[in-house]
Amino acid sequence: MSSDYAARSGESGGHPEVWDVVVVGAGPAGASAAHAAASAGRRVLLLEKAELPRYKTCGGGIIGPSRDALPPGFELPLRDRVCAVTFSLNGRMARTRRSRQTLFGLVNRPEFDARLTEAAQRAGAVLRTGTQVSRVEQHGPAVPDRRTVAVVLSTGETLLARAVVGADGSASRIGAHVGVKLDQVDLGLEAEIPVPASVAEDWAGRVLVDWGPLPGSYGWVFPKGDSLTVGVISARGQGEATKRYFEDFIARLGLAGFEASVSSGHLTRCRADDSPLSRGRVLVCGDAAGLLEPWTREGISYALRSGRMAGEWAVRIAEAQDAVDARRQALNYAFAVKAGLGAEMAVGRRMLSVFERRPGLLHSALISLPPAWKAFAGITNGSTSLAEIVRNHPVAGRLLSGLG
Repeated sequence: MSSDYAARSGESGGHPEVWDVVVVGAGPAGASAAHAAASAGRRVLLLEKAELPRYKTCGGGIIGPSRDALPPGFELPLRDRVCAVTFSLNGRMARTRRSRQTLFGLVNRPEFDARLTEAAQRAGAVLRTGTQVSRVEQHGPAVPDRRTVAVVLSTGETLLARAVVGADGSASRIGAHVGVKLDQVDLGLEAEIPVPASVAEDWAGRVLVDWGPLPGSYGWVFPKGDSLTVGVISARGQGEATKRYFEDFIARLGLAGFEASVSSGHLTRCRADDSPLSRGRVLVCGDAAGLLEPWTREGISYALRSGRMAGEWAVRIAEAQDAVDARRQALNYAFAVKAGLGAEMAVGRRMLSVFERRPGLLHSALISLPPAWKAFAGITNGSTSLAEIVRNHPVAGRLLSGLG
């Protein structure tokens, strides 16, 4: 348990402290929410079930939208800067495209997440680790009034808050309370593979994206200095086939002879269009809300952006004096998420539909057509987005709809 928490969370007069905002989960979404709420001068408690730093299955790619959503002054702990991408179609037709500018950066998630949490603490949030949340209650004997939410821990301890932000991952208990509905679940398999300097040098500044043999699947290699992050992802329900693709992918790359330091798996989940983002004084963001890009399953930028918004609106909900005002603020949060991230997800779903049916066409476009590569580079470096491309270029939108 954080000593900072122990020093500041005592009871007063026999009554437990009521926090303005309690954030559940200290990943990018939760740390961003805590930072935003604490920066507004509110009393914020950030809960994390693990001890930090902790490993998370994730490629660790920091694209432009992620960079732009970081706290002011945040220094990225970059392991590499990517200026080239090699595309292949299930190991065939490989071609490398290069950019004069950095496309995106690569981080190790344990270090990145820990630094985000430290930024939230510097803003004034109080961290409590090793704390498992069992449930939240908005009615009943544990709730002293209608402006308060009870956060019940697995130990039986109850914490009180004016607003709660659920950022507790893709298997979120807070998401279950809100009623988050999912319409896409994928399985990702990943390994961290330490490699000799000669191998690391071959990969420096370059990533590999391999369009896989299963519908909607792809693999990646991300260099992180003296190690490579290697993974694949495909739709859930094809576990054995996904595992075979992963093993074949590693062997094809000539990496089977190196022992992985970490091997892991993870389910990613995308929200349904009509899925709620709030219930009463409780908001969800990031993976807990099913917010990620459906085609690439990129989630860090969605976590950072939705987390910041959730923290800002949690402050307003904490200030709400009645259920009507709290509901109004929660709806405003949902509108902001859907107007921005929701629009991007909608285009991502259309891209996934095209990719599932015609991976070869997409591959050929990226390796052969300058506008396709320019769009890819613009999306990764943050100068544009899929939604902006479709909105500003009607022909692209019609082509995407026709192909899907």
